[in-house]
Amino acid sequence: MNRRAFIGGVAFGVFAAPLAIRAQQTGKVYRIGFLGSVNASSWASQIAAMRQGLRELGYEEGRNLVIEYRWAEEHYDRLPRLAAELVSLKVDVIVTHGTPGSRAAKQATMTIPIVMAAAGDPVRSGLVASLARPGGNLTGNSILEVDLTVKRLELVKEVVPNVTRVGLFYAPGTQVGPAAEGRAGAVEDAARSLGMQIHRFGILESSDLASALAAMVKERTDALLVGLDAPLVSHYGEIARLAVQHRPQ
Repeated sequence: MNRRAFIGGVAFGVFAAPLAIRAQQTGKVYRIGFLGSVNASSWASQIAAMRQGLRELGYEEGRNLVIEYRWAEEHYDRLPRLAAELVSLKVDVIVTHGTPGSRAAKQATMTIPIVMAAAGDPVRSGLVASLARPGGNLTGNSILEVDLTVKRLELVKEVVPNVTRVGLFYAPGTQVGPAAEGRAGAVEDAARSLGMQIHRFGILESSDLASALAAMVKERTDALLVGLDAPLVSHYGEIARLAVQHRPQ
């Protein structure tokens, strides 16, 4: 399930479905806190889907719903403060995305329901006990990053059998750092079993991309895998553009 469908439907099925009739009867105004790791423009389509899903469930801004937005603008150290602000507003539910936002929300409250979208690996990250029984006040979906990245590695080997050196972009040194390191290690183990070697490139900000790709060319890296860490997702377009520019002739 993609993030757009999740935000537009499942997340608010968890929150809104049991309350739809009651909201119309009581006239209560519900408050949703949205905690974003990046910026509003990069999540415009998901926000539009969220509002549409809420309208279909009987919730409409200006009538019985208020949405409080907080955006970290890729400054992940701001997330704990922004999550605390939403808690202080006594929102009825917090919706967030990715591991950094989910962790900040979980640390900010043990009582307000939290819905996470597209967390890379919530079990490995320590956000939930298991996918089947997450426990606590946090629920949502996982993009199963390790499994998907290993599968992508297998596809690379199938398409280009002679590939031996694969670059991996990941995000160490941020709030996703510990989990990112663990996922990178799992990918390295899978690569060895396929006769490939992983070369890690830590990406902390967009200015690191060009130098990392130039280093890959210098090292004669055969292919590139890009992690699904939140700091990387918002730069996919730029990564693709730079990768084409640095492609060996």
